[in-house]
Amino acid sequence: MTGITEKTPIYLNPEFSPQIRSEDLIARMTLAEKVSQMMDDAPGVERLGIPPYNWWNEALHGVARAGGATVFPQAIGIAATWNEDLVRRMGDVISDEGRAKYHEALRQGDHGRYKGLTFWSPNINIFRDPRWGRGQETYGEDPYLTARLGVQFVRGLQGDDPQYLKTAACAKHFAVHSGPEADRHGFDAQVNIRDLKTTYLPAFEALVREGNVAGVMGAYNRTNGEACCASPTLLQGILRQAWGFEGYIVSDCGAIRDIYEHHQLAESLEEASAMAVQAGCNLNCGCTYEHLMAAVGHGLLSEREIDLALRYLFAVRIRLGMFDPPEQVPYASIPIEANQSLANQALALEVARQSLVLLKNADHLLPLSKDPGVIAVIGPNADDELVLRGNYYGEPAESTTILQGIRHVIFPSSKVVYAPGCGITEPSPEGFEEAIRTAEGADVVVMVLGLNQQLEGEENQQEGISTADVSKGDRRNINLPGEQEALLRAVAATGKPVVLVLLNGSALAVNWADEHIPAILEAWYPGQAGGRAVAEALFGDTNPGGRLPITFYRSVEDLPPYEDYAMSGRTYRYFEGDVLYPFGYGLSYTTFEYQNLVVSPEEFDHPGMFQVSFEVVNTGRVSGYEVVQIYLRDVEAAVPVPRHNLVGFRRVHLAPGERAYITHTVEPKQFACVTDDGQWTIEPGQFEVFVGGGQPGTQGVLSARVTKNGSSITLNF
Repeated sequence: MTGITEKTPIYLNPEFSPQIRSEDLIARMTLAEKVSQMMDDAPGVERLGIPPYNWWNEALHGVARAGGATVFPQAIGIAATWNEDLVRRMGDVISDEGRAKYHEALRQGDHGRYKGLTFWSPNINIFRDPRWGRGQETYGEDPYLTARLGVQFVRGLQGDDPQYLKTAACAKHFAVHSGPEADRHGFDAQVNIRDLKTTYLPAFEALVREGNVAGVMGAYNRTNGEACCASPTLLQGILRQAWGFEGYIVSDCGAIRDIYEHHQLAESLEEASAMAVQAGCNLNCGCTYEHLMAAVGHGLLSEREIDLALRYLFAVRIRLGMFDPPEQVPYASIPIEANQSLANQALALEVARQSLVLLKNADHLLPLSKDPGVIAVIGPNADDELVLRGNYYGEPAESTTILQGIRHVIFPSSKVVYAPGCGITEPSPEGFEEAIRTAEGADVVVMVLGLNQQLEGEENQQEGISTADVSKGDRRNINLPGEQEALLRAVAATGKPVVLVLLNGSALAVNWADEHIPAILEAWYPGQAGGRAVAEALFGDTNPGGRLPITFYRSVEDLPPYEDYAMSGRTYRYFEGDVLYPFGYGLSYTTFEYQNLVVSPEEFDHPGMFQVSFEVVNTGRVSGYEVVQIYLRDVEAAVPVPRHNLVGFRRVHLAPGERAYITHTVEPKQFACVTDDGQWTIEPGQFEVFVGGGQPGTQGVLSARVTKNGSSITLNF
């Protein structure tokens, strides 16, 4: 190999494995040098050729916080696409931009935060309660949908080279983490073994086993009494031993200090640091690990344990090519021109298009005519560029608000008039009069309402907020805030046809709107091209085909207490009441029909798998996307199980009259249940399979029975 001689240190020789190379490097380091490498802002070690490196970077829906980057829809909108291939393509583009920006930063001598290749994304926590402010960062409430999209996102970020990582993805926040934001630094999430295994862990397991994710981030909170970033159960028993994870484990930022200051599980910062390292947390986002020198000196842990933690860290850096000549690393040649390319911006538009969910379309009000005369655009989110981004974002090359998008797609003969009407949260109706006059002079009204980062976000987040305020974090209710519903009612009272567009990252109880407004479009935080995507859908250039990745409830009064982590009464899998819009729901400008469902075999007596085959046909007059959904119900379970589970899905595009032939394999673990002692078991009895464009009970959904004969089978997972 070029430049390699017998005098070349093993750690600089790509012919050896990353593990052997990292062990050779660690053996050459002093204890002080080792400890310095275990915090996110790791200094260089010049005598060994170790470059400085800051581990902290973000790529939730585009490279974040490092200047210009393509801004895709927020993660909850990505989930609404239900499109695995699209998510992988998006991840590939994000990693292109991340690589390009990293090498450009190196050329400038910039080793700062948000310039590295270790992305602390995706967030695969389960969005169990709509009040959680960070739920917008997730792929929704379902473990299976989260797992499938998360795996593809990781594959896109990490690339497919057998030797080098393109970038290093990180699954967060492990585990059992979804608020409350205000208490997260000291909160203890209590969860039973069944909910842990069936809801909170499956996506993490999939990203580790299938996605080969390079990193896992621990959560701030405790889980069943153990601090997540110092949990022998989570980090050793489950992650390392049961799943065989070989990547690195990083704390959430400041979480090691929390072990001492808020969880009060340690007598000192030295002890907290030692506890975390011994449990398996290799990297501290923060500087608490500076106490590791003293911890070793006081006998709280050994230098050998420091070495073991470092082995994981340097193995990742070696796999990223940081110790090899750039010409040997295939991703090092990605030019800076790849960042924000026209192709990347086109993909951001496509993801935004596919994320839109049509919630209501009475009397086929949509799509609107492109020449309706006068269009009134009203609402506080209509001309706000910042709200399109959500949080954890980069700076887009250009951004299109809803108002701008509408002006772009309509015919020149039409006229657009605009009035904000009210603020997002302000209790004042001061702008109502102008909004009503604007609506009265129009032929059709598009109202753009919803939330923003001030109302939902991370604790003390300032990102995405135009004022000096910080985010309120979680919400107390799920209603439209401020005077927005009053504005909606006042405009509707003019008698003009109204289309409601919602921008938000979590469920909204728009009960009055569902009863009185003819058309409602859910647009999430749709990214830089969101305004154009929304306008295209409103005026028929595209056909909205997204589906809800979360349940829209009618009121928080229908839900258990927010702090309760038991899944009973939460999400489509366990909620028994009436909902506003169900998980998996979404309308189209066309219609679809399902036919010829076949399940094979119909009976089995071993822990095998079975296949589901059927056809779906576009029976309408326009092309459109259908999201095919497959659910499974355990009819005779002896232990508590979900009402039904999503076990398969596929997004298909069909022209009028076109049909797709779908075959899907249901794996053994998908029809297993968890016993009281935590064992995955397939019980004998009846299982019901449902296929269609929504959950069981949705019009047009087909069903069939499958029988497991014989005795119960315990699965070794």
